[in-house]
Amino acid sequence: MATAVPRRSDAQLAQLIAGYRRAVAARRRRTTLIVLVMIAASVLAGAAGEVDVTTFIANIHRLPSYLRDITPALTFANLGADLADWYWNLGHWLNLLADTLLIAYLASLAGAVGGFLLCFAASANLTRSRILRFAARRFLEFCRTVPDIVFALVFVVAFGLGAMPGVMAIAIHTTGALGKLFAEVVENIDMKPVEGVTAAGGTWAEVVRFAVVPQVLPNFASYALLRFEINARSATVIGFVGAGGIGQDLLEAIRKFYYSDVSAILLLIIVMVMIIDMTTERVRHALIGAEPRR
Repeated sequence: MATAVPRRSDAQLAQLIAGYRRAVAARRRRTTLIVLVMIAASVLAGAAGEVDVTTFIANIHRLPSYLRDITPALTFANLGADLADWYWNLGHWLNLLADTLLIAYLASLAGAVGGFLLCFAASANLTRSRILRFAARRFLEFCRTVPDIVFALVFVVAFGLGAMPGVMAIAIHTTGALGKLFAEVVENIDMKPVEGVTAAGGTWAEVVRFAVVPQVLPNFASYALLRFEINARSATVIGFVGAGGIGQDLLEAIRKFYYSDVSAILLLIIVMVMIIDMTTERVRHALIGAEPRR
């Protein structure tokens, strides 16, 4: 059965086409303006930060030269001896790498517990008190705004060199980061179980325990594992200020131009992070009910 398609006059079509072209032109002008503003902001930021492109171009050759210098001289005929010479301090480095991993683990665990305890108070759908919610959110912002290496410097001065300042620094930063992520998960839950527990006379703690936690626990675990990956990298950096782990030896090798030691330690760190990434990725996919990518 044929259907009647309304036809517009040429004047109406011309008017519609003109309106479409004006809309497209306006969007293009907005896009061009945004790009120009971003370019101008980048130029101003570079000028304020004293970024000199000519200096960058003049010294860019040093990067491949340094990479070439830290590459060990391995020969097929003497591969075993070359590898033994390259990793002459393997036992010590593995011990420091284990310390780094333990720092990341303890800090992630403490940060996840802190974020878990504070996220419910920072959630608008669970906490009606504006003062409590404001205080919880501002505290989490403070924890994640101050870089962990700054916390590490403060704690090294207060408690001395070692792993404890590193654990405390990363744990505080992790509390702020996970607390925000956890609170956003809580604010997106289904409120019907909450209403049911409340109607049955449940307290606030019982609402959290029986109506909220079962909904958010898989996502909480997934975010915590993702944060553990990040903390494994951070634990190597805070070692630069004496907060434990393998970072101190890496910094010493860089400062003293022990080229082979730099590449050996870097390779160990890369392998450690790769193993952690692959392991936690599979665990995260299992928690959220998805098949891991192959």
